[in-house]
Amino acid sequence: MNGLLAGIVPVFAMIALGWGLKQVRFLADDGWRAVERLTYFVFYPAFLVPAVWGADFSAGTAGPVALSTIGVSLLVVALTILAKPALRLPDPSFTSVFQGVVRWNGFVFLPVATAVFGPAGLGTAAVAFGVLAPALNVMCVLALARWGAGQGGGWRLALHSLGRNPIIWACAIGAVLNLAGLPTHPMLDGVFELMGPGAIALGLITAGAGLSFRYAAARPVTIATVAAIKLLVLPVAMFWLCGWLGGDRTAQGVALLAGAAPGAAASYVLARQMGGDAPLVAGVVAFTTVASAATIPLLLGLFGYI
Repeated sequence: MNGLLAGIVPVFAMIALGWGLKQVRFLADDGWRAVERLTYFVFYPAFLVPAVWGADFSAGTAGPVALSTIGVSLLVVALTILAKPALRLPDPSFTSVFQGVVRWNGFVFLPVATAVFGPAGLGTAAVAFGVLAPALNVMCVLALARWGAGQGGGWRLALHSLGRNPIIWACAIGAVLNLAGLPTHPMLDGVFELMGPGAIALGLITAGAGLSFRYAAARPVTIATVAAIKLLVLPVAMFWLCGWLGGDRTAQGVALLAGAAPGAAASYVLARQMGGDAPLVAGVVAFTTVASAATIPLLLGLFGYI
């Protein structure tokens, strides 16, 4: 228990550090945007490429983790779209609900999975990341292209956004190198090893800096409902489906954590760029990030991991 908390607490401490630095105006807004861009386009891909490249896709855990995480996500996406008429939300607000129930923060997921399951867990987590990150980015961009304000079904913009998405490119490059069986090079490994910790640290700090709690109280029912689906329904469903598909305890635990990760700060950036309800998604991200500090240990305890 103490060892697990020793791995999880620093993750949320780094998020809190980022939020605190933003409150004391350690950097100007332009400075935070520059750090966010550096992390998103340079450090994060440099972390993801070797993680996916070195993942064991042939292991017995890979298939159940990949199928359960993407399967549950697709089901939730379908149910959310079917429920759209009953929600009676403006189209831009619906896109923020859409992002809120499925999009996740990999900067929280990966270090927590490593803390709980060790290096072997990171390889399994990379499988989940390699499947979910591109798929969810595609789905969210397409949803915003369809329902974002001023988009008018802008599929050309959607394709352009997908084509320059560094997460999709990093996962694709890592997967190609993995499937091709190409060996790594010591010098390249050295570069990745230096950039990896920076990616996690900067990712968590910028995630904290991007939190905005002033919007969280504006739509309490909507935000609480989205958070309950994201933090409780998804992880339990992914855990169950992974086990049903034959996943072992590690695979089920990784699937559980994939579902339990809070909303991604990048959701706010995407909503702002493509006509979504940015304040609503900012509230969802802030609330789910704080709540996940309690729900992740709770779920791990309920399913016997602590």
